[in-house]
Amino acid sequence: MKNLKKLPESFQRALWSYDIKKLDLRKDKKEIITQVLNYGDWQDIKNLFRLYSEEEIKKVISNPRKGVWFEKVLNFWCNMFNIKLRKEIYQNAIFRIHLEI
Repeated sequence: MKNLKKLPESFQRALWSYDIKKLDLRKDKKEIITQVLNYGDWQDIKNLFRLYSEEEIKKVISNPRKGVWFEKVLNFWCNMFNIKLRKEIYQNAIFRIHLEI
């Protein structure tokens, strides 16, 4: 982790269900990185790379949380970093809404 001490206020839009002042940069790293990559804008992405190293970000992408990634976003970051996920891991990481009618 780099030297920034707190999350930028702009991250609130990507972490809308959290009080970003209470998030811990180390303990909540996986959630912060995932949410900002999924919901952040270009400035948020640049700030994310100021907060965390490329290796830390790659590690989160390489071990995606189940059911929280937008498919196009995960695909983009896997392509950007040449990360090859097993099909099962990739499919399980994708956020899906299942409506029973």
